[in-house]
Amino acid sequence: MAKTIVEARGLHKHFGALHVLKGVDLTVAERELVFVIGPSGSGKSTLLRCLNRLEEPSAGSVVVDGIDLLDPKTDINHARQRIGMVFQSFNLYPHMTALGNVTLALRKVAGKSRAEADAIGRAALERVGLADRADHTPGQLSGGQQQRVAIARSIALEPRVMLFDEPTSALDPELVGSVLGVMRDLRSDGMTMVVVSHEMGFARNAADRVLFMDEGRVVEQGPPASIFENPSHERTRAFISQIQRH
Repeated sequence: MAKTIVEARGLHKHFGALHVLKGVDLTVAERELVFVIGPSGSGKSTLLRCLNRLEEPSAGSVVVDGIDLLDPKTDINHARQRIGMVFQSFNLYPHMTALGNVTLALRKVAGKSRAEADAIGRAALERVGLADRADHTPGQLSGGQQQRVAIARSIALEPRVMLFDEPTSALDPELVGSVLGVMRDLRSDGMTMVVVSHEMGFARNAADRVLFMDEGRVVEQGPPASIFENPSHERTRAFISQIQRH
């Protein structure tokens, strides 16, 4: 059995009176790609943000790579180096080059020298197919290239798991493929990934397991074929048939 990298138990999240997560359990094994689908407002992004404590869970536990993220003694910045996160918006610094964006955390958080950070940064840009764009600023790059720089920035820190929150939803359709291609490469390199996305074709082809969430709960989960072809829950069936009509 593969080792468990992520273990979340009984996660609840309240925003004021709004109860967004209602006791979610999630375990992710090493090298597994878990895809989280569900209607808007079902709690998918909040779940991801609780996994690296960008949001504080109201109740429950989160252990990543053996580190209890909710333990007050845990150095959260150090722990976050193990949990890469890629957002819908690229969150790049516009005045810095692609390489500068990738190496910033290597120098500031991981304490690498500039030379070492640059070498790691260039290797990370090469992995996402942008070795020749290292000196370009975000304004000189397409949206798909900017998102790939954001992925390079995460993988440069050698995380144990990568969280992707709608990584292609801000992109023009013709640029989506390049980002999914990088995600496929990461997957074949053995990266553990949790992905929230509307790219159902990618989910069907690449995921090991698909979770369907609705109203703050995991309604059902299983291999892509069973979720897409033969869902057992009425709410999953309704969601799948709706997205297949689009």
